[in-house]
Amino acid sequence: MAENIKLLIAEDEAALGQIIKESLETRDFEVILCENGEKAYEKYNSESPDILVLDVMMPKKDGFTLAKEIRAIDNTIPIIFLTAKSQTADVVEGFSIGGNDYLKKPFSMEELIVRIHNLINRTAVQKTSKVFEVGDYSFDFPKQQLQFRDEESVQLTHREAHLLFHLIQNKNKVLDRSLILNKLWGTDDFFSTRSMDVFITKLRKKLKKDENIQIINVRGYGYKLTV
Repeated sequence: MAENIKLLIAEDEAALGQIIKESLETRDFEVILCENGEKAYEKYNSESPDILVLDVMMPKKDGFTLAKEIRAIDNTIPIIFLTAKSQTADVVEGFSIGGNDYLKKPFSMEELIVRIHNLINRTAVQKTSKVFEVGDYSFDFPKQQLQFRDEESVQLTHREAHLLFHLIQNKNKVLDRSLILNKLWGTDDFFSTRSMDVFITKLRKKLKKDENIQIINVRGYGYKLTV
């Protein structure tokens, strides 16, 4: 329920930030509004929010820098970026540093709320999931760590971990591209599709020590993890 969700918003456009805050509060969210990245980092530490909504372009500390600092100490809190940018490189960077979703301005409150609930539910699933064996790898989904045999674990980003989780859940089956894009990215548009391709490439590199593991591109349909 929304009344159990504490949300931190970092938005330097005062009018927009207030609109978002008031709209969410009428739907029973508890909202903390910050006007810059430095203040948001302070409130993150003192208020322990359940989810972060961060504007990318902010004074003192931008949203990407703030997310990197938070991801260094917290791998699980969901992060949504708000931005007017639409370049593929910006979208990929946001996901690569640990963002979970990317909402382009202008957006509707209904869309933001749906994405908030999706991420909260997804995080709940992650916390209750176990460690998976994938060939010679072990994958700790709650901790977002991938380990090859007895070597040191590799830390995955939130997006990498969730994509690998769904590939494992559908092992030896084709994972529908549109379905997973809508589930993890919230849309199957061109930018999200390019972003997913980048993350598939990253996962292939991190799984390459076991030659029996393959992530196959099934043209026109999606991807299949085979072991």
